[in-house]
Amino acid sequence: MQPLNALKAAFQNYVNFKDRTSRGGFWWYILAYLIVAMILNIGDSALFGAASAEVSASESGSIRDSSGPLVSLWALVNFIPSIAICARRLHDTNRSGWLQLVGLIPLLGWIFLIYICVQKGSSGENRFGADPLA
Repeated sequence: MQPLNALKAAFQNYVNFKDRTSRGGFWWYILAYLIVAMILNIGDSALFGAASAEVSASESGSIRDSSGPLVSLWALVNFIPSIAICARRLHDTNRSGWLQLVGLIPLLGWIFLIYICVQKGSSGENRFGADPLA
């Protein structure tokens, strides 16, 4: 599966939280998402100035992300498809889609989710449907 095909498939299954997604389909989607986000970040810099696309430290010492409008719109459009494809990927490993809530735990949650999403999916049919590679 190619990155743009994975992105297209994710949008075709926009609110499908029931089936399964293969490792390839999931990671190609992530790659396509990041490539488009980087391109839009360059577009934000060109259209709205360099300050809109950089992370800067404020006077209070906290770091704020000043993403431009194009990247922000892209993230908003992909919010639900990202949750859906992650749920389908977890289903492929025979785990509940709700497990992605562990990602709310700073750093450790993301590491755990990446570990699960890298694992091979269960062979054959499981409680979430047919094997996507079959």
